[in-house]
Amino acid sequence: MELRQLEYFVAVAEERSFTRAAERVHISQSGVSAQIRRLERELGAELFDRSARVATLTVAGKAALEHARAALAAAGAVGQAVGEVTDLIRGTLTVGMVLGCTITPLFDALAAFHEAHPGVELALLEDNSDRLVEGVRSGALDLALIGTANAVPEGLEALTIISERLVAAVPPGHPLAARRRVTLPDLAEHPIVCMPQGTGLRAVFDEACAARGLRPVIALQAGAADTIADLAVRGLGVAILSESMAARYRDRLTALPVEDVRAPALLALVWREGGGPAVRALLRHARRTFSAQPL
Repeated sequence: MELRQLEYFVAVAEERSFTRAAERVHISQSGVSAQIRRLERELGAELFDRSARVATLTVAGKAALEHARAALAAAGAVGQAVGEVTDLIRGTLTVGMVLGCTITPLFDALAAFHEAHPGVELALLEDNSDRLVEGVRSGALDLALIGTANAVPEGLEALTIISERLVAAVPPGHPLAARRRVTLPDLAEHPIVCMPQGTGLRAVFDEACAARGLRPVIALQAGAADTIADLAVRGLGVAILSESMAARYRDRLTALPVEDVRAPALLALVWREGGGPAVRALLRHARRTFSAQPL
């Protein structure tokens, strides 16, 4: 009994046609038929009823199908395991990254992965978090670093990297600069500079405002924390940032906790369940770099 015979058997069973199965496995119909006949002779039973226009499983065929699928899956797992151990990961790994990302441990993880697996071509795409999530769901991206208001986007696996509260950042001389903390009603009295919709920070801010029935004026939007900070320094609005973002501008801006926003802004790596060996390898490097380095 050969694996290719099991592959052809499963293809015919799923396609219910020798012709379509042959197209699927890229050999002639006669080749598929011949291998199925050989398998049937070896098993001592017919697997398909060939009297109708479609190929239907016999009782014996139904009994064999799940075992054939399991055998093929096991063979694939063996090849994958050996490939990982012998460093034969190949192909392209497409990674998404939230706009304006300055999280250096991610770059360290990519560099370590590239050094360990030079046979994998890395592709990097920047976008807002909503589109990155959809890219991972659709398979256009293998893995993405996103900002989110939810720990695990529906249908995906996630590794939370950062969980921080929002802060309002203002320059010296701003009416709020003397405060120790602020509330959303306080912020609603001033123009706001923040991330665009589709980003994790903006989702947390918008959801908190909606829960209070507030509609603050979003004066300006930018995808990079540096830009938001620069605009706030020039008095164009109150910057809405995460704690670690705001800490980088403490020489120019005062960060004020927003006391009535309890939900944290999260930064997370997301991927589809059962990601391939390249995804798992990058995740191992990411866990090491994010745990070893301050953000």
